[in-house]
Amino acid sequence: MHTVEKCFTSFKHSVAELALPERFTFPFCYQPHPLCLLATKELQQQLENNELLQREFAQTGKMLGVLLVENKRGQIGYLNAFSGKQSGHELTRQIDINFVPGVVDLDLQNEFFQTRSQIINQLNSEVEQLCLAPQLNDFKRELKSLCEQQDEQLMQQRSLMKVNKQARKDKRNQVKETLTDNSLAQCLKKLAQESVADKNQLRDLKHYWTALIAQTQTKLSALTDEIDAIKKQRKQLSTRLQKQLFKQYRLLNSAGTEKDLMEIFQSTPFPIPPAGTGDCAAPKLLQYAFKHGLKPLALAEFWWGKAPQSEIRQHKKFYGACSGKCQPILTHMLAGIKIDDNPLLVNPASGKTLEIVYQDGDIVVVNKPSEFLSVPGKNIEDSVYLRIKQQFPNATGSLIVHRLDMSTSGIMVLALTKRAQKHLQQQFINRSIKKRYVAMLEGDLSNNIKQDSGEINLPLRGDLTDRPRQLVCFEHGKTAKTHWEVISRGSGKTKLYLYPESGRTHQLRVHCAHAQGLNIPILGDDLYGSECFDSHSTNKENIAQRLHLHAQKLTLSHPITKELMTFEVDCEF
Repeated sequence: MHTVEKCFTSFKHSVAELALPERFTFPFCYQPHPLCLLATKELQQQLENNELLQREFAQTGKMLGVLLVENKRGQIGYLNAFSGKQSGHELTRQIDINFVPGVVDLDLQNEFFQTRSQIINQLNSEVEQLCLAPQLNDFKRELKSLCEQQDEQLMQQRSLMKVNKQARKDKRNQVKETLTDNSLAQCLKKLAQESVADKNQLRDLKHYWTALIAQTQTKLSALTDEIDAIKKQRKQLSTRLQKQLFKQYRLLNSAGTEKDLMEIFQSTPFPIPPAGTGDCAAPKLLQYAFKHGLKPLALAEFWWGKAPQSEIRQHKKFYGACSGKCQPILTHMLAGIKIDDNPLLVNPASGKTLEIVYQDGDIVVVNKPSEFLSVPGKNIEDSVYLRIKQQFPNATGSLIVHRLDMSTSGIMVLALTKRAQKHLQQQFINRSIKKRYVAMLEGDLSNNIKQDSGEINLPLRGDLTDRPRQLVCFEHGKTAKTHWEVISRGSGKTKLYLYPESGRTHQLRVHCAHAQGLNIPILGDDLYGSECFDSHSTNKENIAQRLHLHAQKLTLSHPITKELMTFEVDCEF
């Protein structure tokens, strides 16, 4: 049984000179509070000195969190947690670190599954046995063979019909010149009958193979339908079991209101929570605090250990809570608590000007500042699109033919006419437009890669549970290729030219940060790097000094004159 004394950790260092946070952390985008940084440092020291945890976390990697809290006696301390269920119950018994327990006790979850999953296990066994049945593969092979024979014979018949048709055509042309009246009519009639006979033969051949294949298909369907019916039953039972499990997760907030996961997610676009929901560090920490009368003050989460295959996660780096799993939960759990402003609701383009590099009657080229939307967002309308639309009210084109990330600065070309729009879009589709970016990595590339140039091929797809982040996915991702070239190295940083051959969302940022790419994030990257948004400030550039990624050069063919044009704007870093 965990007690407050067991999980409440007092600071080993003096915190008298550090001010308490005025409001709780906006959990999805933040700069860790100094007290959270100190708590993280203390936790990481314990992790480094514990061999069991080194084995447990270092190889697989794990997201951990600290929650700054105040107890009923007015003492300031913190709670520790890690995401996931992986042998966590045993860990809390064998180590000195006071990790809070899961929202639902692991032993109770195991008991819950054991008592409710026997039918599902039996169905799994039935499916496995049916799939291994010799008749199943026999019928599949027979069906494949029959279909191949059918295709071959039908192809031969159609080829023969084509030859016969040409022969009849030649014969008609011949008899029209040599025969007259009744003889000609009889000959043409005979040719028509031959044509009908060919068609009938094709029809009969189709009927023959259809009937023959149907016999084998019926035998196969008798097995596959049984398998599909069991799978459907298994899916329904699994869904029911998952829903019952989610109802076990009853989450509190500061007012003592308790809701289970099904209640929390019922008003979201996806009312069934994703797998693993409720086991992240942040919900565990807040649940324990509310349950034991501790006042939450600030939160920070960081990655420990080996990077995962798909996500961008680096050892000891801080990350915001995931949106897909945690946003609905934390919206409930933090209700009634004063939270830092959501930076995504602040217009980052306020007070910034949009420089026009070139314009004529068909196109306009601009130098987009960093932290400036290309198109209107969900909450903010101010953007390159809006500014250009206001400046060129008579434009007939859609204006936007490509985009830059909000945090990326540099050259954008826009279409003022429909004709220009069509030709520019085609150039982007054909990848005939050449782009060059300048980036500053937050580390020395020499530590990972010795050569001065190279190519990165990592397919990308969106992270469905944590938008707008992107994942590297070799199974479902879209092809993404980037060429890179070192400009300079120094002061522990690396300056690069980046040449994207494709234009996937966050391509350059992911290719730089991912372990299979350059393995060093771009400086100032608040999604894939170590720079987080300071939730106490409305000006991100004061803290992260902007994302050091700039679209520096763009070469295109003018959509009307076909003149080859190159635009180049130097970066600010």
